[in-house]
This record gives sequence, structure tokens and C-alpha cells, in this order.
Amino acid sequence: MNDDMADARSRLARIERLLESGERELIPAWRRATRGEPRWTVTAVILAAVALQLILPHRLILLRTVWALPALELVLLAGLIAANPRRVEPRTRLLRYLGLALTCVISLANGWAALRLVGDLVSGEGGDSAVPLLLTGGVIWVTNVIVFALWYWEWDRGGPMARVEGQHQFPDFLFVQMQSPELAPPDWEPAFLDYLYLSFTNATAFSPTDVMPLSRWSKMLMMLQSSVSLVTVVLVVARAVNILK
Repeated sequence: MNDDMADARSRLARIERLLESGERELIPAWRRATRGEPRWTVTAVILAAVALQLILPHRLILLRTVWALPALELVLLAGLIAANPRRVEPRTRLLRYLGLALTCVISLANGWAALRLVGDLVSGEGGDSAVPLLLTGGVIWVTNVIVFALWYWEWDRGGPMARVEGQHQFPDFLFVQMQSPELAPPDWEPAFLDYLYLSFTNATAFSPTDVMPLSRWSKMLMMLQSSVSLVTVVLVVARAVNILK
């Protein structure tokens, strides 16, 4: 009797493994519950954005104290790392708010710098040297790429923590691997570097390349990024060329 029960349990376990493997083959990783992506990639990029803010001229800083906003950003980042040091995984709703708050602060700082720079260029007060002007414009442009990458990453299918749980069926961004799963490993799903690539190509081409926006908010956000990038590049380059002449 015990041998029959052991054999039945073994068969049941084997059937469960077959069903689980079949489910994984039918449902792609980006649509089912998976492990969170490593945190070090997004952490490194955020630290780069904080460092870039310290390079900007003081007249473009939102607050009089240069270290105020970078310090706040580091505190928020430290809170996220303390809660999830290795992977971006759902713990509490507070972590979601911390991530959004961090993205908002970086966006506010860089948005203010971009507005001040555009205002200076329009009024003819952008400076008399081309090299510092190009450096400042480049810092704002690169930070802008990081900012929108964070927004894409935070909002696509409810954000990284919701994507871990597979809560949303329909994507906001359609990656190539979603259309052609045979070109990617079975466990592929978008991570932060994919959204960073999306942000970079949108800022350089001023239009979608191989990643298509599907939802209305994603289209509007990409349109906003292209507009900011276009205005910044055109005004900075035009002013620099005028100075060199």
C-alpha cells in the first residue's frame, strides 16, 4: 500500500512539472509572475544622473544650495536600496511611492535646468563660450534621457513591481522580443536597460524606432521627450555656432 501511494505521489509530481513546463512554453515570461530584475543597473544610472546635476552651472540649479536636490535623491535611493538591495521586487506600496518620488525629483531638477537654459538662449544670455555651452546642453540632454527612461520603466504595465507579479496583460510598449519570441530566450522580459535604450533612440531619432508605444500615455510621453530633446539640441547648437562665428 505504501509503495502504491509513493508511486502515485511520484506520478502526480511528474504531472505537475509537465503542466508547469507547458505553461511556461505557452505564456511568455513578461506575462507571468517572475523574479524581479537586478537593482544595480537602475541604481548606477540614477547615480550618474545625480553626478551630472552637480556639473551644471549654479544659475541653472533649482535651489540655491547645490547639494539640496542631489542629497534628497540619494536619500530616496538609499531607502529603495535598503528595502530591496538586490532585486526590484514588490514588498510594500511605500516602495512604489519612493520610486515615483525619486523620479519626480530628478525630473524637476533637470526640467528646471532645461527651462533656464532655453530662457537664457532665447534672451541671448547663454554665455560667450561655445565649449561650456555645449557641455551644459549635453549634460541636460543626457539627464533627460535618463529621466524619461525612468518614467517608461516606472509606468509600463504598472511599473517594475507590477510586472514581477504579471498583473497587467497588455503592454504599453511593444518590444521586438514580444512580437518574435523565437528571437529571445524563454525567460526574456524587459528590464531597465531596455527602457534606457528606448529613451535614447527616441531622443536621437525624435520618433519610435524598434519599440512601439501602444497606450495613449506612452505616446504622449514619447512626444514630450522628443520635443524637449529637439528644442534643447537646436537652440544649444545654434547658439554655439553663432558664438564660433
